[in-house]
Amino acid sequence: MELYEELVQRGLIAQVTNEEEIKNKINKGEATFYIGFDPTADSLHVGHFMALCLMKRLQMAGNKPIALIGGGTAMIGDPSGRTDMRQMMTVETINENVECFKKQMARFIDFSDDKALLVNNADWLMDLNYLEVLRDIGSYFSVNRMLAAECYKQRLEKGLSFLEFNYMIMQSYDFLKLYDNYNCVLQFGGDDQWSNMIGGMELIRRKRGAEANAMTINLLLNSEGKKMGKTQSGAVWLDPNKTPPYNFYQYWRNVDDADVIKCLKMLTFLPLDEIAKMEDWEGSQLNEAKDILAYELTKLVHGEDEANKAREASKALFSGNGSNENMPKKELSNEDFGENGTIDILGLLVATELAPSRSEARRNVQQGGVSVNGEKITDIHTNYGPEAFEEEFILKKGKKKFCKVSIN
Repeated sequence: MELYEELVQRGLIAQVTNEEEIKNKINKGEATFYIGFDPTADSLHVGHFMALCLMKRLQMAGNKPIALIGGGTAMIGDPSGRTDMRQMMTVETINENVECFKKQMARFIDFSDDKALLVNNADWLMDLNYLEVLRDIGSYFSVNRMLAAECYKQRLEKGLSFLEFNYMIMQSYDFLKLYDNYNCVLQFGGDDQWSNMIGGMELIRRKRGAEANAMTINLLLNSEGKKMGKTQSGAVWLDPNKTPPYNFYQYWRNVDDADVIKCLKMLTFLPLDEIAKMEDWEGSQLNEAKDILAYELTKLVHGEDEANKAREASKALFSGNGSNENMPKKELSNEDFGENGTIDILGLLVATELAPSRSEARRNVQQGGVSVNGEKITDIHTNYGPEAFEEEFILKKGKKKFCKVSIN
């Protein structure tokens, strides 16, 4: 099976402009393509994961990726799929985020020996002359067509700022610059970027008389049609300091049964025939498939060693067959103890980040969802002094959240 056909089988491809041309280029390993990433946070997250995996798959087949970091477009903010305007960031914050992105991308893409390029659109967007943009670029865009674009629809309902209205023009200009500088004729990305990609293709056609193409991949949605990659506490990050490897592992270990096979196909590099054997699995076998999914993705993002530790920690809690050594850990400081030298169960849940607030912690205890060393805690006034943490102290909330607590 050739690469394009495999991407179809994995359920990755959403829309393409010229299927035969794109198929021919990537199957032969002749494509120079780009995907853009706006540095709106100090870490990539699961929402970027699909694009990174696509770049890796294509590079493994001999194609050349260009990772475009949007140091310039992040100054505006992508309105796609949003009902409100993004918070404005300073140049300093954007530059810090850019450096974080660069380090994380290197885990997926091989930038050595000109096998891939990493570029920042701030290098050309920040120095643009406004009048020149209006005359040389703006004249090629129809306001009527822009307003009909899917990426603006939700923002139009609440009020689209002129700042955001320019985003499509900036992204289209990116495509033109990459075509001019690197002969890049393919842009790939999430399905919510389709309108912006078409804008870039049209700009290249009208300005340079050349053909460019675009392909979008399906967004990672669960069986209910909601975006995957978020928890009650926020996004699932690829940075281990923001989402520890164990938490990352557990997120995938606990996906809904209906989403397991889809995630294995779209996100892992396991052979399709191997995944096909799991499609009829039920019960304990389905749990094994979830474990395979969690392990493969944690290994891909955090490395084999961290994946092994996360798996061992999960076994230790849920089956008693693993090592407690790899459990998530939280160290308390003297400041966590009150004037009487103790910390109550509610404060402990908050301090270990198992509960976001004391009120939520109170509900957890009252509903019987909290235990210490396997013993259910039902009294919200339960207190612990420093001596309680001298030996093993395992705090658990619900069936899936736990940590080993100690004092530093």
